[in-house]
Amino acid sequence: MNGASIAKQVAMGLVGLVVVLLVLGQVLGQPILLGYVATGSMGPTLAAGDGFVAVPSAVTDAPEPGDVVVFEAETLHGGGLTTHRIVAETDEGYVTRGDANPFTDQDGGEPPVTEGKIVAEAWQIGGSVVRVPHLGTVIMSVQGLVGAVFGLLAAPLGITAAFDAEGTGALLVALGVGLLGVGLLLERVGVAERRTARRTSRENVIGLWSALSAVVVVLALFATAAMVIPAGGTAYELVSTDSPTDDPQIVAPGETTTLTRTIDNSGYVPVVVVLDAPHPAVDAEPRATTVGSRDTAEVALSMTAPETTGSYTRDVVESRYLLVLPPTLLVWLHDLHPFVAIGAVNVVIVAVAVGLVFALFGTGDLRIRTPGSHLPLSTRLERLLEKWL
Repeated sequence: MNGASIAKQVAMGLVGLVVVLLVLGQVLGQPILLGYVATGSMGPTLAAGDGFVAVPSAVTDAPEPGDVVVFEAETLHGGGLTTHRIVAETDEGYVTRGDANPFTDQDGGEPPVTEGKIVAEAWQIGGSVVRVPHLGTVIMSVQGLVGAVFGLLAAPLGITAAFDAEGTGALLVALGVGLLGVGLLLERVGVAERRTARRTSRENVIGLWSALSAVVVVLALFATAAMVIPAGGTAYELVSTDSPTDDPQIVAPGETTTLTRTIDNSGYVPVVVVLDAPHPAVDAEPRATTVGSRDTAEVALSMTAPETTGSYTRDVVESRYLLVLPPTLLVWLHDLHPFVAIGAVNVVIVAVAVGLVFALFGTGDLRIRTPGSHLPLSTRLERLLEKWL
């Protein structure tokens, strides 16, 4: 292997690593070494779409004014991750502001940012943030493209759930993992492929590892799509009032109401559905339920109205996993992190598919026989049984 080939592989590896880190960070809800900003609130330090090096808060010193941090906002951007600069510190927490904003986040209603809400800190050299121009723009463009493609695919399949950024991220991670596996497989058998190039380049011969790599990518991609496209969050309005009505979402202060949530599985593979409620006054019973092929299930959601009257929003997040592992194990993996459960499901599906390919076709290259060379079905079955036994 010459220097140019090595440099090319290193460059491709770095690009792949950047993409995987960005997308994985979004799926996990925390930047993993790299992050990006989607708006211009940090200009001119960080323009919309710029990336930056994110240092996890677990390995940084206590934040102080002047640091650019990534924190979990409550009101900004719908409660998502926000990258702003700390401008002051109070007894209640940090005061933050986007460099391009004329007022602080707390002036706009965001509570002071506590240290526990800070997930990462932008790396600065000499007081300047280390900026990676347009890195986020590329990722957001890919997310938009993938979301549009799978949105078109979802309609004919009867999938109506929104395909959000997290779902896009999970799909991209699955695709990235699949492509990484393809690369490792091809690297492992690269020498063998070159040695047998003349033999496998003959007509009607398909390299087994090439075909298997394609199967791995397709299965990982579509298995992940089947889990993340129908999933997502649902917001329920709950009104606490002194004049309750028969509407179960309009109740007296302190009273508990019960709503029925219907879970539909339009696919042919049973799924395990897990419901999580970020607010402690919301509970799902049962939290996890198994829904059979093309079937529905009902879950009771109990919500307690606040003592203070007003209109409130209560979120319920649905995660679903193909039933290829015991439900209790899937719930345990989900509690570690939803992406861990999705990965475990993909591993099982891919392992079963690879095992079937090896059992049916062996480990050699695949030869497509011409019509005149077909063996009788009985003979082919007999030879297959002899190989198994």
